[in-house]
Amino acid sequence: MIGLGLRLAVAGGREAAVRLVVVAAAVALGTGLLLATLAGINATKSQSLRYAWLNSALSEATTAARPGVDPVWWLGREDYFRGAEMLRLDIAATGPAAPVPPGLPAVPGPGEFYASPALHDLLRTVPAAELGDRFPGREVGLIGDAALPSPDTLFAVVGQAPDVLAAQPSATKVSGFLGGGEATCSRCIVGLNDTMLTVSLSVVATALIFPVLIFIGTATRLSAARREQRFAAMRLIGATPRQVSVLATVESIAAAAAGAVLGFGVFSAVRPGLAAIPFTGATFFPSDLTLTWVDALAVLVGIPVGAAVAARLALRRVRISPLGVTRRVTPKPPRAWRLIPLAAGIAELAYFVGRKPATTDGQTYAYLAGAALMLIGLVLAGPWLTMRTARLVADHAQRPAALIAGRRLADDPKAAFRAVSGLVVALFVMTAASGAITAYVAERARPAAGSVEATSLSATFWPEDIVPGAPSPSVSDIPAGLAELPGVRAVIPIKENDRSVAFDSTNPQGPGLISCADLARTPEYGACPPGARTVAVWSDLIGPRDPGVSPEERVWPASSATDLDARRLLAVVVATDGSDTAKERARTVLATMDPWGRYPATEAEFEADSARTLVQFQRLADVVILASLPIAGCSLAVSVIAGLTDRKRPFSVLRLTGVRIRMLRAVVALETAVPLLVVAAVAIGAGLLAAALFLRAQLDYPLHGLGAGYYAMVGGGLVASLAIIAATLPLLRRITGPETARNE
Repeated sequence: MIGLGLRLAVAGGREAAVRLVVVAAAVALGTGLLLATLAGINATKSQSLRYAWLNSALSEATTAARPGVDPVWWLGREDYFRGAEMLRLDIAATGPAAPVPPGLPAVPGPGEFYASPALHDLLRTVPAAELGDRFPGREVGLIGDAALPSPDTLFAVVGQAPDVLAAQPSATKVSGFLGGGEATCSRCIVGLNDTMLTVSLSVVATALIFPVLIFIGTATRLSAARREQRFAAMRLIGATPRQVSVLATVESIAAAAAGAVLGFGVFSAVRPGLAAIPFTGATFFPSDLTLTWVDALAVLVGIPVGAAVAARLALRRVRISPLGVTRRVTPKPPRAWRLIPLAAGIAELAYFVGRKPATTDGQTYAYLAGAALMLIGLVLAGPWLTMRTARLVADHAQRPAALIAGRRLADDPKAAFRAVSGLVVALFVMTAASGAITAYVAERARPAAGSVEATSLSATFWPEDIVPGAPSPSVSDIPAGLAELPGVRAVIPIKENDRSVAFDSTNPQGPGLISCADLARTPEYGACPPGARTVAVWSDLIGPRDPGVSPEERVWPASSATDLDARRLLAVVVATDGSDTAKERARTVLATMDPWGRYPATEAEFEADSARTLVQFQRLADVVILASLPIAGCSLAVSVIAGLTDRKRPFSVLRLTGVRIRMLRAVVALETAVPLLVVAAVAIGAGLLAAALFLRAQLDYPLHGLGAGYYAMVGGGLVASLAIIAATLPLLRRITGPETARNE
């Protein structure tokens, strides 16, 4: 029977050959996208592991002394260049047996540094006054890929003398580097949170794999009605149900297996382009996009097995009776119980409003469970919603096309919904993600490009960062040429407030002091109250933002301090014209005042740091959106074509009885467009509700209006889907001619 099944699959005439090619091509596309999803997950995990060694100073396992190992002194800091994060590691070996960081041939000595390829290119093209002067000595080599999270990473490893680095309060002794099995630490701050990464990628994988599997399942059901008739004829001449099942399984497996193998070729073709997509905010090395043998085996086996299951389910009526195809009965209508999972998901998310779990993991799993229930509920409720809508269409139909389409949809709503289920999943995920992220961004709006948050640099000299016994920076240490740099409008010194004051976002007293005379020269940073001579400010002259008050409208609290000149220098704020050249030159000059402290930065750059995780998840949401919509569109196209092929004989008979082709096209369009638009509206509403419940429970934020990009993608996706439906309508004239009824 297996040989006969293969012969029927490859030598069953033109129709069988076309069906085999179309199914194989559809499965190849779906398999390629599935492999790309799995490779993207593996790449993100590989990137996270390469971040791990940068947390070595925070791990008890690597800071403890090790026999026979000379530790290295370690001081890691974060710098910026034109808004991009730049990492710097100052390191000093204490002996010949010191561990060597990954990606380096040796620990650099004093006056030497290694640069990442991206930083190396910048140092060759950017004026030294903007970047190169921050790195003492000479570049002695490139940092290898093993130490870099991304090809675009800006990173420098700078060698220092051991006694100099040992004197720095923030320096740490390190006896080894995290990696492999030690890739996690309790206080890790560099890279992605491992738990959040795993959960988030699982959501992304599910959101992508589900439409892919729907697409593959739809493709394997091409010409299902025609195949049922052929297998029913075999039953009538004596074939047993088991033999028919074997034939159907072999035919489906042949097409799916060919498509699965071709899918690896599709993946190989798109792999270079995938590496350039910043799923996590950073691009990948091509070698990161790999598949494990488990991934490859699961796809190679799972896709044909899934096709076989779909084939057996499609032929249940044939197995029951050889006359089952001829004596068709209306399937049982879907029941209202299908709404229960959707309602349960909504109730689960609503329960946690005001009852947020105490731990991060608890919050993640609570919200993930609610979203998953809603997604499953949408898929289950789809046929019931389609049936109810179809009955309304039929009851209120004023034209034959609407009546026929409504009756047919009501008779078999499961088949109608199956064609649009992939799009429903994509719309729900896209709406929920966009709703949550849009609200977060609106509540914590990024500073505008021309605001003081984006144009002013601040360098803060915290007492704890000063080497014990060394003099603290003073006003006289501010480089004389700083104010003369092109684009620098003002250089403002900030003195230290009383250390006994508790400085936090709820206290109007900031950690710094400034004279009202100095503040009056830069009104964009606020004003003094009437009669005050000195006010308490934050070290960057901005501090915690009040959503209802702009910086220039702020009135700082008066201070009773009268010894401003005698107090130590806390910070220097440099107001610029906002140009990259002015900011980078000022940053480089400010860095020379305290070469071991925190690097100067703008408030906008600090905001970008706090929003980096949000950006990463926004990238993942974009990937889901941009990948799911085309997959759903392909599923819709295959489903519509399959429906036309299976019904070409009844349509040709209708044409022989005088029905116009225009009405048949209207029937097909309504049968597909009605469930598409109705269930899409429900999916969008459910996504907005899920986002609103999550925001209220987790952040106590309201749901904000979605941006133009969301509406453009939703509108574009629906328009593209309707265009796919319209593109299939010309097939009706070709496949419903009189010869079809005669030959059938």
